[in-house]
Amino acid sequence: MRRVTLFVNGTSHNGKVVAVYGSLADLLSVASTKFEIKAANLYNGKGGLIDDIALIRDDEVLYVSEGDFFVDPPNKSDGPHEFHSWTHTDWITLNVGGRRFTTTRSTLVKEPESMLAHMFRDKDVWGNKHDEQGAYLIDRSPDYFEPILNYLRHGQLIINDGINLLGVLEEARFFGIERLAEQLEGVIKNSQPPDDHSPISRKEFVRFLLATPTKSELRCQGLNFSGADLSRLDLRYINFKMATLSHCNLTHANLCGTNLERADLSNANLDGANLQGVKMLCTNAEGASLKGCNFEDPAGLKANLEGANLKGVDMEGSQMTGINLRVATLKNAKLKNCNLRGATLAGTDLENCDLSGCDLQEANLRGSNVKGAIFEEMLTPLHMSQSVR
Repeated sequence: MRRVTLFVNGTSHNGKVVAVYGSLADLLSVASTKFEIKAANLYNGKGGLIDDIALIRDDEVLYVSEGDFFVDPPNKSDGPHEFHSWTHTDWITLNVGGRRFTTTRSTLVKEPESMLAHMFRDKDVWGNKHDEQGAYLIDRSPDYFEPILNYLRHGQLIINDGINLLGVLEEARFFGIERLAEQLEGVIKNSQPPDDHSPISRKEFVRFLLATPTKSELRCQGLNFSGADLSRLDLRYINFKMATLSHCNLTHANLCGTNLERADLSNANLDGANLQGVKMLCTNAEGASLKGCNFEDPAGLKANLEGANLKGVDMEGSQMTGINLRVATLKNAKLKNCNLRGATLAGTDLENCDLSGCDLQEANLRGSNVKGAIFEEMLTPLHMSQSVR
């Protein structure tokens, strides 16, 4: 960031230090506001007309006119309002909370609107107190002030270990260094631990699994696993009731006897998962992939998906003998080559569902909506008594 010192044409007092942003017109607009004039031209110290902002150097002294020609400012020794060459080049020692810092005036005024710039832009304008060695006294914490001074020196936020970011943030706010304060707020936010609603990662969940005895029930009710990779994990008998598992990778996971009642499994991938005896009452699995899943429990415990939202799911090739899909929604779902022997599909919405190649022997389809459903290449004939609509 460049900054310049502006004076009204023909004067050498009441200068203004401003930041150089944008175009020449923007700088003239700032000058108009600062001096309450209609700034039209800018001249350098030798009277040269500035017609391109790229010609302006950092820490340059410029003169603003309302269209008139350049007028030499009074000699530096003339009158009480002389222009001091020390304004941005001399060295200053600060005593901040008992610790001494030495820096240049140009560093302290680098942020034009900050308190430090107002304190040290002009000599003794704030009437700063000095210690016995002539250093300016500032009653602030030196530990928190040091990162701020370094930021003014090189424009980078560097904080040593053991320094509380909140303390540095308060100092930045106190001295009015807004850009640094915004940067610190972002750093602090990113350093905070995730809140209770942040998704749990695979690493965190595996740690929970390893710390839980095999005979203890792991309660994950209402937790957020959105987007997590839980593939190939042993998740038997875990309570995921009302948990968020959307976009999760659960491929080849063992979910035998797992409670997924009212859980959100939308767009999750459960291909090849073991779902024997799973409880998925009123589960939202819209858009999920369940290809090649096994719902069939040799011990006779039936998977319960009653009232589940399975719109657009892909369950091709899954073993679903005796599964309960009563009043579930399977609109536009793909159930090709599935084993649905003895399945309960009463009241199920099978509109536009692809059931080609399925085994529906002894399945109960009473009251189901089979509008647009595909029943091609079925392994066993569908008896009319199985469906009344």
